[in-house]
Amino acid sequence: MSSLILKRLRNSNSIHNPTLRIHLFNRLFSSFSNPHFRKFAIPIHNQSVSDTSLVEKNKGFPSYYDENWRFRCGLRLWSSQAAVEASNSDGLTVEGIIANGWVIYEEEESDWKSHASSIAQSIHLIKKRLRWKKLIPKLEILSEQLNKPDLWNDPAHAGKISREHGSIMGKMKEVNAFEQQLFEHIDMIKLSREENDAELESESLEALLTLRRHLKEKELEALLSGEQDPCSCFIEVQAGAGGTESMDWASMVMQMYKKWAEGRGFRVTIVDEMPGELAGIKRATIRVDGEYAFGYAKAEVGAHRLVRISPFDSNKRRHTSFASVAVIPILGDEFSHVQINESDLRIDRFRSGGAGGQSVNCTESAIRITHIPTGVTASCQNERSQHQNRSSAMAVLQSRLDQLEMERQAKINAEHNQSLTDINFGSQIRSYVLHPYRMVKDHRTDYEVSDPDSVLEGDLDGFILSFLSAALDKHED
Repeated sequence: MSSLILKRLRNSNSIHNPTLRIHLFNRLFSSFSNPHFRKFAIPIHNQSVSDTSLVEKNKGFPSYYDENWRFRCGLRLWSSQAAVEASNSDGLTVEGIIANGWVIYEEEESDWKSHASSIAQSIHLIKKRLRWKKLIPKLEILSEQLNKPDLWNDPAHAGKISREHGSIMGKMKEVNAFEQQLFEHIDMIKLSREENDAELESESLEALLTLRRHLKEKELEALLSGEQDPCSCFIEVQAGAGGTESMDWASMVMQMYKKWAEGRGFRVTIVDEMPGELAGIKRATIRVDGEYAFGYAKAEVGAHRLVRISPFDSNKRRHTSFASVAVIPILGDEFSHVQINESDLRIDRFRSGGAGGQSVNCTESAIRITHIPTGVTASCQNERSQHQNRSSAMAVLQSRLDQLEMERQAKINAEHNQSLTDINFGSQIRSYVLHPYRMVKDHRTDYEVSDPDSVLEGDLDGFILSFLSAALDKHED
């Protein structure tokens, strides 16, 4: 927005009203002095680091307490300003725009009130999803902890505090910047109309439309605010009640997730797969690498039910099959992992399955690792060498043990274990009906579609987003 103001100031003869010219200067300089553009010193390793290198010398030594004081004052100033609702030159606020009830038209309509109303609704929704009112006091608490001189005596704890502080600060600054852009665009449209400047009005309308589209994407990101949401993940599928029919259904479910993940640009790797006797799979595990893979996939945890005319029944009767899905986050290096001792492991080697004949595996390259204290197991047989299979199996075992630890501490992922123990009638989260009618329905949100083929081809975003929205609303209530 500042580029638009600068453009107008260069051609100052186009603005005949000196009051408006002064208003543009004020708007420009206020954007530069906004807290979003300020940088405060952040104490790291008992020192204060500032991007602006404002280090005052005192007999040859940096003045730590001076910068430390400046950091605390700057943070309090930013927090107090963040708590005050932003407004434009006429005192119009986000809540005021929503209260006005301006009609929201399609994006093609060049109506600034429509764009502004849509943007205000998005900002309001993003704040709600971020639990805005709780962020400011939480930020102040984290800042006080960052300010303790002995913080970095425990680097792991200090790193966690620093990351959480930076994450919250970044989110709040971003939302405040959106509000500022909205009100700058509105002010510029009003100024352009007073000055009969059609070019400026057109540019401001286009900027509002761009912001409107951008905030629709941010609404989705705000759904994924959990600590583990940005992580990659493992997706496990296991056949339930129904014999061969359920094994075939489990294979269909796994293919559905592969196509969904690939469609979102995630990288998919098969970690383990146990084929069924006649068709399908008994169980399988894939690794999905990509930003927010776990945040999206966690909506799929539970039992999935299929109703169809079985291709394995010569009498063409209708069958009901079940498959369970579990999703486990792969924690990055910034998270604390469960330490695994080699003495606690039992490693079994066996021949991996294959197509038989010339494709049969004559070496014991498949690996199954059991963590003796917990009984947790992980296996891999899809790599070419025993070393590669062991590495993949250890990665799965590490993630499973990390998951158990998180469940023990905060019961964050308790549904993962439950999903593998209750695969039967009445336990499903979603039904896929191919006969006598065609429909896929999520029983948690009542979201449904009448095209099951598209869903089985990986079109899951509607179900995922409806669940994430409903889960967040339930948490707020």
